[in-house]
Amino acid sequence: MNIGSLVERRRCSAFPTLKVKAIGKEEHSEPRFPPQHQETQPGKEYLMKPLPQFSNPNYNPSDKLRGKVALVTGGDSGIGRAVCYAFAKEGATIAFTYVKGDEDIDATHTLKIIKEAKTSESNDPMAIPTDLRYNKNCQNVVDEVIAKYGRIDVLINNPAVQYETYSLEDITEDRLERVFRTNVFSYFFMTRHAIKHMKQGSSIINTTSVLAYTGSPKFLDYGSTKGAVVSFTRGLSQKLVNKGIRVNGVAPGPVWTPLQVAALDDEDIVIFGSEVPMDRAAQPYEIAPSYVFLASADSSYYTGQVLHPNGGEIVNA
Repeated sequence: MNIGSLVERRRCSAFPTLKVKAIGKEEHSEPRFPPQHQETQPGKEYLMKPLPQFSNPNYNPSDKLRGKVALVTGGDSGIGRAVCYAFAKEGATIAFTYVKGDEDIDATHTLKIIKEAKTSESNDPMAIPTDLRYNKNCQNVVDEVIAKYGRIDVLINNPAVQYETYSLEDITEDRLERVFRTNVFSYFFMTRHAIKHMKQGSSIINTTSVLAYTGSPKFLDYGSTKGAVVSFTRGLSQKLVNKGIRVNGVAPGPVWTPLQVAALDDEDIVIFGSEVPMDRAAQPYEIAPSYVFLASADSSYYTGQVLHPNGGEIVNA
């Protein structure tokens, strides 16, 4: 299908001369991304055009995570892949989870990326297929990581799904359960099993979103889960502070990841990122350094906090 017919099908008939007006900005005629949409979730990175950029050629690692074992949930693509890559460059041993069947190709690519990026002192990475919506599966993931590496120093809670909301009727009971199980339940389940093996100096980092602070009528249930993640981060940080385990979060703004192409219409993809002051979406590698900082000793006085790599959106939080 050519671009013209695709745009017509997805109600974006003005591409490529689409006029966009973001708040406080002049109109723009240049599209941010070509129209595209994936019908199923989770999205697949290898099908995206252009491919998200997980690595920064100017990044200079300095062994910030040398000797640490990091478990990254949802690490096969998007922000998760960029975090896996940056952590590997910093000397960490990486285990990551992915959705079997849906994300096999992306997981294979990420394993290769980590193996090429890792330092000589770190162990080979592992990719674990699972469904993190359920407690037993999360326990099995932790058990598998401990069996292979013997420890967990950093836990990244990262998976998410999102759907557009045109009416409250769109948010069925089944959809609400799926979104909360993926975006919130998995964070609770993974954390309660991982902390049994985490020692003083360990770090938990939860992925929330700018939408937890700004709200979004288009992503009402997704934004609600991300608000829950903020509260979870703050409460958990207080609960674990005496154990010397730090808990923080990262609240990205618009980022070019499979989450977007699986949720947005073509007309939204074309202008994706234009809503923030920097007038563009981030690439995943621009978000990963926040996780490196929070996982390393550089952030030793941070707990219960959220970093905001969001393109200039002022959230006052």
